[in-house]
Amino acid sequence: MRVRRRVSQPRAAVLVLHGGQSASERRARPWQLAALRMNSVERAVVARLPSPDVLVARVGYRVRGWNGERADAAHDALRALDALAELAGPVPTVLLGHSMGGRAALGAAGHPQVRGVVALAPWWPPGEPVGQTAGRHVVALHGQRDHVTSPAETADCVRRAREEGATRAGMAVIGGGDHGMLRRHDLWHSTAAALVAHLLDPGAVPDPLPEGCYGAGEIPVL
Repeated sequence: MRVRRRVSQPRAAVLVLHGGQSASERRARPWQLAALRMNSVERAVVARLPSPDVLVARVGYRVRGWNGERADAAHDALRALDALAELAGPVPTVLLGHSMGGRAALGAAGHPQVRGVVALAPWWPPGEPVGQTAGRHVVALHGQRDHVTSPAETADCVRRAREEGATRAGMAVIGGGDHGMLRRHDLWHSTAAALVAHLLDPGAVPDPLPEGCYGAGEIPVL
């Protein structure tokens, strides 16, 4: 775990998880493109934090790949949450993950630190386990033109999380958005930041998504 915004007495935390590859044992580096892409998202999140006492950290993967049943990124996320608990105490934590990082965040959602998951263009294959989301918030944003991961598979995962007892599970589509979050990047950044702020302090920060994102009907396009 790498602390990106340190505070003396944290009352909450955000843990950022960048993307990776389906299979690779190459060592993960902070300058790989998937990691660099989250820098601007992270800055947007920091700018919208609902209070100054929120710690922001990033998961440091050991390797770049998910690697099948090994699920390396999910195990790294759980280790990072344990390290965060040792550093900051039992503070409510929001996981913010992109692509493979969204899959790792979902896998780690059952950790006692976790309040909710914000997933950006997540890689959630069919049948991905969701029981660990019970009692958590799960929100996904997916690009309409994503040709790397599937908006339909994300929608199915959100639906199953809702059925398995997630406190609230929803999804919105970024109209014209791509997997790298480059098209309409301002909307990606601002919506992700607002969602994180809302999950950290729902009483003070309104949900940026329309109520229809949390229902069983057609998924709203932003």
